[in-house]
Amino acid sequence: MRILMVSEDLPAQGMGGLARHVLALSRALVAAGHQVDLMGNDDELISATGEALDIDGHFIPALHGQFDGWKEFALGSFIPYKRSIIAHRFARAILRRAGNYDVIHYHGHLPNIAYFIPSNINFIQTRHDQGSDCLIHTRFTRGQICRATDPGTCAQCRSERSNRLQRSVSAIAVRQYRAQVAAGFKRHKTVFVSDFLRRNVARTFGPGPWGVTVHNFIDTRAVQTARTMSGRWSDDDRLQVFIAAKLYAAKGVTQFLETLTSPQYQRLDISVAGDGPDLEALSMRFPYVDFLGWRSGAETLQLAAGAQAIVVPSICEEACASTIIEGLLLGKTVFALNLGGTPELQAYESAPMQLRLYPAMVALVEGLLAFQPHPDFALSPRTPTGSAEAAGRLLALYRLPPGPITH
Repeated sequence: MRILMVSEDLPAQGMGGLARHVLALSRALVAAGHQVDLMGNDDELISATGEALDIDGHFIPALHGQFDGWKEFALGSFIPYKRSIIAHRFARAILRRAGNYDVIHYHGHLPNIAYFIPSNINFIQTRHDQGSDCLIHTRFTRGQICRATDPGTCAQCRSERSNRLQRSVSAIAVRQYRAQVAAGFKRHKTVFVSDFLRRNVARTFGPGPWGVTVHNFIDTRAVQTARTMSGRWSDDDRLQVFIAAKLYAAKGVTQFLETLTSPQYQRLDISVAGDGPDLEALSMRFPYVDFLGWRSGAETLQLAAGAQAIVVPSICEEACASTIIEGLLLGKTVFALNLGGTPELQAYESAPMQLRLYPAMVALVEGLLAFQPHPDFALSPRTPTGSAEAAGRLLALYRLPPGPITH
């Protein structure tokens, strides 16, 4: 097949999980004999990514405008038509080239793009976050999870103290956006990376055949290579703990570190890979933690393989954290909160209690401190998680005629 992969997250300095997902899938499809080209943004040079975009296909820098703010924070409200205009712009870039491909697969943050793609185009999108109904994509605001469905509450994400006008304008923008997303989902194929995301859509839009679930996958070859690092722990008695996360409030690194007491830090050797707006402040507040900054995918796997325990402290509802899947396939015990799509990932355990879920951060810390290190779990996942297996499932969806997935 001739496949066009589309994501505004490519290229980027310090690629995140979504971008790596797109590249891993693209490489798996090329390995299976298909032609794959990439369409991404024109804001960054390919050389700025820090990781190769070489998939034996063309890269088309045609997307722009995703970073336009439209002064929403200054005005204190979401702006009607903003996301419609950007999504329409993306759709036009796709449609100019759609005739060259058998299928278009979008991975990005504007699910309403499907609304602007004609129904005769074989278009499919994968939803990686909560942006199907949440304009900030995370459903996390003011330090806590948001489960509200009323558009009138959304202005709080653009104004500390919203007035009636700001709430009214924001509500118009949210209703407009959600109506376009729902219409697009009814017109085209939609894949969610967790059942959790699919349930969230039904919570806001009502029941319906909104799409299917294909969990996040990982590069199993890279994991197997990294496993050669397993067990190379330091000689002291401290527990080797590894965290890979973008450093901002929703990822919970700050709350995790704040929950630990000074004596408890003496029992843990904590390394954190990742950048973000909180990096400098956290480095100053917690000098006994090794903040490594951004690391490539291969480096992150090696660091995880060298740990005795992996902590994923997100206090937001993660859709399908690939860090957890990688940790499990590396044979590590993984500690996380019982939120979002994370419980679904117990399907990837090699043994019970490999993925340890807790109701609150205090309980997670207590469980971590009580953990007795042991040899890594065997590599025996019960559910396929490799990019080749995921590519096979997606190819079956690509070959369906244009239109929504109704089964």
